[in-house]
Amino acid sequence: MKRRTAIAILAVLVLCGTWLTSAQAQPAADFYKGKQIDLYIGYSTGGGYDVYARLLARHMGRHIPGNPTIVPKNMDGAGSLRLANWLYRVAPKDGTVFGTIGRGIPFDPIMGGKGAQFTGTEFGWIGSANDEVSVCAAWGGTGVTKFEELTTREMIVGGTGATADTDLFPKIINGVLGTKMRIVTGYPGGNDITLAMRRGEVQGRCGWSWSSIKTNHPDWVKDGTLKLLVQLSLEKHLDMPDVPLIMDLVKTPGQRAILQAVFARQVMGRPYLTPPGIPAERLTLLRKAFMDTMKDKDFLVEAEKMKLEINPVSGEKVQNLVAEIYRTPPDILKKAVEAMK
Repeated sequence: MKRRTAIAILAVLVLCGTWLTSAQAQPAADFYKGKQIDLYIGYSTGGGYDVYARLLARHMGRHIPGNPTIVPKNMDGAGSLRLANWLYRVAPKDGTVFGTIGRGIPFDPIMGGKGAQFTGTEFGWIGSANDEVSVCAAWGGTGVTKFEELTTREMIVGGTGATADTDLFPKIINGVLGTKMRIVTGYPGGNDITLAMRRGEVQGRCGWSWSSIKTNHPDWVKDGTLKLLVQLSLEKHLDMPDVPLIMDLVKTPGQRAILQAVFARQVMGRPYLTPPGIPAERLTLLRKAFMDTMKDKDFLVEAEKMKLEINPVSGEKVQNLVAEIYRTPPDILKKAVEAMK
């Protein structure tokens, strides 16, 4: 009797083990069937991050097993810091939510940003739609036409939040290269800064993605409505051979080290991320779906019609980049923080 009982128990255990193994193998393939994925955008409607995210939402679901519906939702505030904190602390950690935030926001905790309630390396990085180059640009009516003029005259620029690119970049450039940009911050998104320029509230914008300008205002560069003053990245964009690169304007190795620590983030130009702790197989699935979307013919055709630049960076590469910047020597980070004051 004892032997038969032991055999029966063993059989039940084997069956349970088989069932558990099967159940554990299912989520990646079956989890998203019939579900909705919410894609949160850390800015208001109409700006570059919003345009890219809505395009992605229209196509990415086809590349996820189960073909879930992806619904874009805006959660603006503090240059997308509000969304970053929400993703880290509140959002579901089951893979049904991901977001897009400003490329500089993940580094707030190490760059002296106030209000950050996260560690950037702990997010699940899905990928980036492009390797970005940003610019400082002046509204044509201001009379500013060259970057060097900013060292002798003030230019009022619009910002979306204390540690967003629109605020952080001019602060860094002021601190390192001695320019005189004054920041009016608090606009919900980049599109709102554009409207502020048109109304005469501000005179320019520093930390404006070139891809966004190409998409929304290509004629402004041709007709002189905008004056491109400097490129903000580690390398020049092929579209702007005559616009100086910020890295070519440094005068000392110390200046170069500070600016390199700041502008390395441009590689993750339009980043997408999940809350920390989602199941590893779902993060892998989302990363693959993202990169498959970046090669999707219909996606690329629509992106071309919208004049959106697509130069994707994988989630693994973004994850490694974030970790690398977090390993920046403390003395360099300290100098960068001091330059932003």
